[in-house]
Formats: sequence, C-alpha cells, structure tokens
Amino acid sequence: MRLTKSTDIALRIAMRLAVLDEEANPTTREVAEAVGVPYTHAAKVVSRLQHLGVVSARRGRGGGLSLTAAGRTGSLGRLLRELEGVGDVVGCEDEPPCPLRSACRLRGILRTAQEAFFATLDPLSIGDLVTAPAGPVLLGLTLRPGLPPRPEPVAGPTG
Repeated sequence: MRLTKSTDIALRIAMRLAVLDEEANPTTREVAEAVGVPYTHAAKVVSRLQHLGVVSARRGRGGGLSLTAAGRTGSLGRLLRELEGVGDVVGCEDEPPCPLRSACRLRGILRTAQEAFFATLDPLSIGDLVTAPAGPVLLGLTLRPGLPPRPEPVAGPTG
C-alpha cells in the first residue's frame, strides 16, 4: 500500500506546523516552500486539513496557518483514514470486473491488512512524529534561496 501524494503533503505540512511556535503563523506558500511541495498542491491540502479541523487558517495581517490542538493530538490512523478514504486495496469491481471476485480470498485478506495498517497508527499523533530526530530537521527547513522573506508586521504606536 502506498499513500497518495496528497496525504504525503498533508503529513509534511502538519509536521512542519507542529514544530513551529504558536505565534509563527506561516503562510501556505511559506510552508509549501519549506516542505518542498508546489504551492497549488499545498493550498488544496491545507483546505482539506482545515475542513478536517487539523489546521487553522487565518487571512490578512497577522494571519497564517497553525496546527489545532485536535491536529496535534488526534489519532494519526483516523487522520489517514480520512485523507485516504477506506476503499478496497484492489479493484475487484472495476471495469472489467475481476472474474475471480466471487471465489477469491485476496480481497478480504487485503482489507484486513489495510485495517491492521491503520490500527497500528491509531495510538500515534502528529505530535508523536515530530520528536527527535525529526523535530530538529523540521525546524531547520527554510525557504529556498532566492525566495523573498515575508515582511515583518509593523508595530503600531505605543503609549
């Protein structure tokens, strides 16, 4: 079994957000650059993660992305089930349908193996994935050279 590219990107984005300070609030473009994925793909994935309650996204000055508490501590197995969908590993009913489907045991065995895969991930969370040695590497990810840095917000008058 291989995870879809979209799920791979979602995990990278969530892991990157998990190691940043709560005040960091990077943009989707900044996170995409840091984890090495195209902005357009990252934007679609961020939208999906937002819909699932894993990522919070705010627009405008002071906006950006952050990992929600549920995103940090929720079950990794549940998240992958949501991202991947829990369908058959093999396409027994695809066109043309497999002629062995009425007598084949493979479909059931693969479904059991798929559930065992997800069950192994159930007790883990995104927070578990970012401990050493991954955490320091994720913190060290920077924008590609040549990309202009995001301007710092200008502080308002004090006093």
